[in-house]
Amino acid sequence: MNILIVEDDQLISLLLTRLVEKMGYNVVDNVTTGEKAIDIVKETAVDIIFMDIMLDGKIDGITAMEVIQSSKDIPALYITGNSDAITIKRAQNTVYLDYLVKPVDRNQLSNICSSYKKKMN
Repeated sequence: MNILIVEDDQLISLLLTRLVEKMGYNVVDNVTTGEKAIDIVKETAVDIIFMDIMLDGKIDGITAMEVIQSSKDIPALYITGNSDAITIKRAQNTVYLDYLVKPVDRNQLSNICSSYKKKMN
């Protein structure tokens, strides 16, 4: 399974990369902006996007997912520090597997990815 990590905190990005690789999945790229995520999915096969909401760049993660999902069937796994009602309501306008509030629990992340992989097969 190919996973794109969109996270502007380098430490969290590295942690997510290691978790994904330990689960046996492939990290296709790590990017810090929604704009770059949009560019990556145009050229690369991606199965899931681990998406932070507050990002570097001009657009946030939810807006990036709206743009991506207008042309690709790629779900998000939101991993964010934002758990306010307005942000969650905005996220509900996109297709996502789950909405996790940092810090991420490794077992929860593994269960979500495993469940999605079974659906893909």
